[in-house]
Order: sequence, then C-alpha cells, then structure tokens
Amino acid sequence: MFTRLSRWLLTLAVVVVAMLRPAGAELVVGRDYVPVVPPQATDNPGKLEVIEFFSYGCPHCAEFHPTVSKWAAALPNDVVFRRVPVSFNRPPWASLARLFYALEATGDLARLDSAVFQALHQTGTRLYDDKSVIAWAGAQGVDSKKFTDAYNSFGVISKAKRGDQMAEAYRIPGVPAMAVDGRYLVTGKDVKGHADVIALTEQVIDKARRERAAEKARGGSGKKQ
Repeated sequence: MFTRLSRWLLTLAVVVVAMLRPAGAELVVGRDYVPVVPPQATDNPGKLEVIEFFSYGCPHCAEFHPTVSKWAAALPNDVVFRRVPVSFNRPPWASLARLFYALEATGDLARLDSAVFQALHQTGTRLYDDKSVIAWAGAQGVDSKKFTDAYNSFGVISKAKRGDQMAEAYRIPGVPAMAVDGRYLVTGKDVKGHADVIALTEQVIDKARRERAAEKARGGSGKKQ
C-alpha cells in the first residue's frame, strides 16, 4: 500500500521534471510520441486508457515498476491503467507472460507482482520454463493445482498471445513502453529517468483528453491520428 507521503513525493518529482522543460514546450511527434496507426480499440472506451507493455524478464521494467505503480495508484477518474506482458517471441518471456495472467486468475497478482521482479533480478531465480514457474508459484503459497490449471488454461494462453499481437499492432520497439488511448505511443527520446517518462506520459494523456473533448464538441467519435 502506498502512503500519502510516497504519493506526494512522486507527484512532486513529476512536477519538477515538467518544470525543467522549456516554458511553453510543445510535444514533438517523433521525439516525445508517435501516433499509433491505425488507432487501436481499447478495453475501456469510456476512459483514457494507458497501457504499460512490459516483461518480468526485462531489467528496465523491474526498475520502472515501483515508479509506475505509485503513479497508477493515483490516476484521475477519467484515466484507467492496465499492463500487458509481452514476449517478443522469446519462449522464456512467453512463460513469464503466462505467469502474470495465471496470478491474475488465481487472485495472487497483487501479492506477488513485485516478488516476481525481485526473484528474477535480485535473487537470480530462474523462471523461464513452465516447470520452474509452476514450482515458484507453489513455493509462494499459491494453490498449486489452481495455479497450474490457470497457467495451462486456454484463457491464459490466449491472453499471452494477444499481448504479443498488441505489441505488433502498437509497433513497440522495446519495453517498458507506454501507450495512451490507443492513439499514441510515448517515445521520450530525450528523457533521462523514470520521472521523465511519467511526466511525458501525463502530457500525452492531456493531449488525448483535449482531443476527446474537441471530438465530443464536434459530435464525432473517431480517433484522431
């Protein structure tokens, strides 16, 4: 659980980063974001959906996880955040994507989400095949049968494959990657830290929010490219 102080500190960091940008700085296509062509349908069309593409096997995702988690916990009501694990056709990462969705299915994701990153990147636990993943989950107190059934289920396997299909549709070059409203992929070629990525994502969210308002005023519903 995030304390009020930790949320305030993250907000302060984002504000400071934003202030360091030149006054009146505009978002620049190609530098700060790229349009997603064609725009992608979202799971929450009534809200601004932000997707973090990631993999448990990615060390940069492990470093980014605490920052993005704190930020996501304090989003405004018109923004919804979800995470999509991807494999880039790497079998070990495909197993980790199934681990994510299996933990979600068993109700253990919130408890063990950070623990997966810690196991891989701090203690050096190898979780890159079905046997090791299932054994690790059981060692963490997850019901072994329930987890194994979920891990091997059609639903979990389909979700993992869908994540890779989404990664291709969004044309993400690597992870972690942030996408906004099915329209924009945050690139941040000049960013130097995690707070920079969050601040830039906030700006792209504001852009999408303004465009939605303009479309509503015109009576349209199409997504701007």
